[in-house]
Amino acid sequence: MPSDDKPLWLLTGNSNKFREASSILAPFGITIRHLKRSKVEVQDPRLENIARFGLKTALENHQGPLLVEDSGIFIKALSGFPGPYSSFVYETIGLRGILDMLRRHSDRRAYFQCTVAFGSSGLDAHLFTGKVAGKISRRVVGIKGFGYDPIFIPDGSTKTFGQTSSTFKNSHSHRAKAFQKFAKWYSSGSTYALKSGWVREP
Repeated sequence: MPSDDKPLWLLTGNSNKFREASSILAPFGITIRHLKRSKVEVQDPRLENIARFGLKTALENHQGPLLVEDSGIFIKALSGFPGPYSSFVYETIGLRGILDMLRRHSDRRAYFQCTVAFGSSGLDAHLFTGKVAGKISRRVVGIKGFGYDPIFIPDGSTKTFGQTSSTFKNSHSHRAKAFQKFAKWYSSGSTYALKSGWVREP
């Protein structure tokens, strides 16, 4: 369990991401606090490198322990675009822009990825990655969730994340898989965590 005198922070300027991460971690007895500012991003095709860099730069002004995450949607017909540029693309052309780019493509396959970087001042980052495969819908459907949720249908479902409950998404999403991996490791009393005093020995 987290040490009371060393609160765990999540760095993000996106309140939706913080709320979602909080809900995912709650069943593990892990409480996080919101460090509400955007991370510094490096131009890189790999989310792992972006998350690692974001954590490293954030720790220059924060002693930790700290979580930083980066996520994106990778579309097969668009050669993985928008990928690491998902936030910028969402803010510029939006969901309808993506659908317009795919209007002549029959292959709608895509996947969401989330990578969580965890660390503290003086220690290397520890990374946790989650992916969920699916496809892009033909139209924007649903008002739940945020970001690309209304156009992404996860495998095994006929509904977009924008149509499903938070309970479903928090069990099946890329962010759920990444933060669940972190939570299991963090709660296990790992040598890495114990060394830093982030968790109490069981």
